[in-house]
Amino acid sequence: MSTKKVRDKWRSKAWYTVVAPPYFGNVELGAIPADEQEKLVGRVVEATLYEITGDFAHQYLKIYFQITSVEGKTARTMFKGHEYSRDYLRSLVRRRTTKVDGIFNVTTKDGYRLRVAVCAFTLSRIKTSQEQAIRKIMTKIVEEKSKALTMDQFVQEMVLGKIASDIYNEAKKIVPLRHVGIRKSKLLTQAAQLQAPLQTVEQQG
Repeated sequence: MSTKKVRDKWRSKAWYTVVAPPYFGNVELGAIPADEQEKLVGRVVEATLYEITGDFAHQYLKIYFQITSVEGKTARTMFKGHEYSRDYLRSLVRRRTTKVDGIFNVTTKDGYRLRVAVCAFTLSRIKTSQEQAIRKIMTKIVEEKSKALTMDQFVQEMVLGKIASDIYNEAKKIVPLRHVGIRKSKLLTQAAQLQAPLQTVEQQG
């Protein structure tokens, strides 16, 4: 009796193909079942950057997409955030080196608010003044990018490494660096009416 109920429950579900937003090429992220398509809206789906680019080197980066609408059997999504995998982040830590962190709230040109966590790993231990100088560069570049780019453009540059690359090229003039990246991000609000200034939320060496 109970087995039949489970079978009937699955039979009533339809499968929907989840696709990434247009700025990630509408790549298929997989299929999920639902008995009513309305129940899919709001669900968060996890994928790796590797699944989008096909580049195996991108396996370390997890991206979260939220389903916003369903058209036929296709579930459309928007970017909700990303983060480095724990293993990858752990692999970056070395003894006798410094990790410089900067966590910022930013607003994009079209009014989306995001929290962005930037990290830089040095080749050797550095002075507090050098840490501050690197963090100042992080602040400047993240602020300039968010003001100049729409949400779609900012997310692309953030996830694909362009923003981190710009920070690296500036910061390496201060001290030699091993890695710079945006290790985590989160969409806070959609299309806010007012452009808010950059805020440093947390700073730690």
